[in-house]
Amino acid sequence: MLSAAAQTTLIIAILTIAVAVVYYVGFHVLRASRELGTDADRATYETLHRVSQAAPHFSSGLQAEGAGRAARHLRDVLGCEGLAITDETTVLAVDGVLAETVSREPGRIEEHSSDAVRAARTQVIRGQGADGVYAPIMVRGQAVGTVVALAPRANAGLVRATTELAAWVAAQLGLAELDESRALLMEAEVRALRAQISPHFIYNSLNAIASFINTDPQRARTLVVEFADFTRYSFRRHGDFTTVAEELQAIDRYLLLEKARFGERIRVSLAIAPEVLSTVIPFLSLQPLVENAVRHGLEGKANGGLITLTAADDGAFAEITVEDDGVGIDPQELRSLLAGTTDGIHVGLRNVDVRLRQLYGDDHGLVIDTAPGAGTLITVRIPKFQPGNDAGPPL
Repeated sequence: MLSAAAQTTLIIAILTIAVAVVYYVGFHVLRASRELGTDADRATYETLHRVSQAAPHFSSGLQAEGAGRAARHLRDVLGCEGLAITDETTVLAVDGVLAETVSREPGRIEEHSSDAVRAARTQVIRGQGADGVYAPIMVRGQAVGTVVALAPRANAGLVRATTELAAWVAAQLGLAELDESRALLMEAEVRALRAQISPHFIYNSLNAIASFINTDPQRARTLVVEFADFTRYSFRRHGDFTTVAEELQAIDRYLLLEKARFGERIRVSLAIAPEVLSTVIPFLSLQPLVENAVRHGLEGKANGGLITLTAADDGAFAEITVEDDGVGIDPQELRSLLAGTTDGIHVGLRNVDVRLRQLYGDDHGLVIDTAPGAGTLITVRIPKFQPGNDAGPPL
């Protein structure tokens, strides 16, 4: 049995420890609360987090699979008991018990969604057991579907929130269309570049090969193989990207065929850093620069000249240059060409410049240093790390 004094001391110690624990816990809870911000801050974060989770599911347009994956996140944003996503005529996805219940009533959601699409404005439908807010998804002025919020009673706040959410979905669909248009444009640019290269190059290459059939059959056979490999690369059908290594192989074959025509009038100097060989680059983004150096730089010089090709490792970038000591380009003509105000003879340069800017931004277009009689130096800077860009299988 403890004495009264000992009991008092023990009680004081226990109370002291309890106060310390409460203070410690309270201090850390308060600090954590401050780190997380106010209730409004946390609500904003949660909303942004949920819409960011939903956004990727609209990257392929308004499809049932993507809508189904996005519906749960969007219902959480609205905080409603049910949510549906429709196209112009069909329910693509439902989420929440109330939405599943209403969707069992044949045609109910489809009918009211079609009305909202035709009216191109948000409609509120009062009903037994559930009100519905039908907000049209407007893309380029055309209603392509609806976001439907279902609740026991739809108030003004839910109507406004659903309308804004439908506008957000429309923005995601607009971005998806833009991405698709950009991809189609790039594909068209590559097709145009192939069409521009092929007639001139094929005609001259076949003539060069024919000239060796009787005088040097072995060289003719070698050139036929190189010609076949180059054209197979140039007209391949898979992928918008390649690697520096594969593009350099194509350039080597191209120059071998051109040397068969020009002989010693074309000299080549290479300085390639091994670190950049695996860098992913747009398909046919370097070979046209070399072809420009041959056709418009050296071909017009009686004694030909030198093409210098370098590829250097510059931290997060691969810096590639193509230089010739040929006839050069008039700066005003070059500016007009790159601006698209004139076709000129250097069409391949504009094609490559446009594609680089579309992919990497205006800071990554061609940098061209030239003047009449002073040759031409073209510099390209490509990011070495490009998530999502795949060079595809090697040829």
